[in-house]
Amino acid sequence: MTSGKKIGLALGVVAALGLAGVAAFYSVRGDAGNGSCSAASAAAERMKPLVKGEVAAVELRARPQPAPALAFTGPDGQPMTLAAFKGKTLLVNLWATWCAPCLKEMPALDALQKEMGGPDFAVVAINIDTRNLDKPKAWLADNKVTTLPFYGDPQAATFQALRAAHKVEGMPVSIIVDKAGCELGIIQGPADWASADSKALMKAAIGKP
Repeated sequence: MTSGKKIGLALGVVAALGLAGVAAFYSVRGDAGNGSCSAASAAAERMKPLVKGEVAAVELRARPQPAPALAFTGPDGQPMTLAAFKGKTLLVNLWATWCAPCLKEMPALDALQKEMGGPDFAVVAINIDTRNLDKPKAWLADNKVTTLPFYGDPQAATFQALRAAHKVEGMPVSIIVDKAGCELGIIQGPADWASADSKALMKAAIGKP
């Protein structure tokens, strides 16, 4: 290969990486355009009268956008993203063992997954502990939280992505994502996810009567 061809190839690789970086930025920022999320507006409208009681703090999106591109590890330790769940409505929750309100809501999230988890819905609880990485799994086992699969993000990049997209500052934080990967709403702070209010809201998000 001539030196000119080598330079051209290198520039092509750099350009491709640059475009990939821009695409990732817009995905995280939720600025990819809401053309593919137009159908999610109907779900948000269904949910609106159900944002009350135990889930009154949920903020619905007036114009749903693609959910932030969250990357983490699955139960087998392999890298994955929310795209792996496409086709399911999701309640994505970030938690850590140093966050007391997070720990308080974990049994309720476990109960929600046990009752409603299946082909059309899943609770994706992502742990963001960055030290003592055996501690989260031990805490779940000690507290009999056994239904939730373990998803981990020891770099806490998921929290940084949500903070960039929504100016999130505290924990816990949860987002509701429809089956097409569009964000329907967000809640900053804990909720009783096993409550009747929560279940009604999740059913509306899924489209169940």
